Amino acid sequence: MDFITTKEAASKWGISDRRILQYCTAGRIDGAEKIGHAWLIPKSASKPVDKRYKTNKKEVK
Repeated sequence: MDFITTKEAASKWGISDRRILQYCTAGRIDGAEKIGHAWLIPKSASKPVDKRYKTNKKEVK
């Protein structure tokens, strides 16, 4: 299985490296493994949904 680093995932998904670390620590990236002090993320992993924002906003009339 091919892995990428947190910095590579951050540039691929367009978010910060720190946010990737938060996702890894929370277990939100499937297949992510911590080796020593570094996280390895599978190349095929998809970006987790950002739970800070609601996706189903109701329209105000």
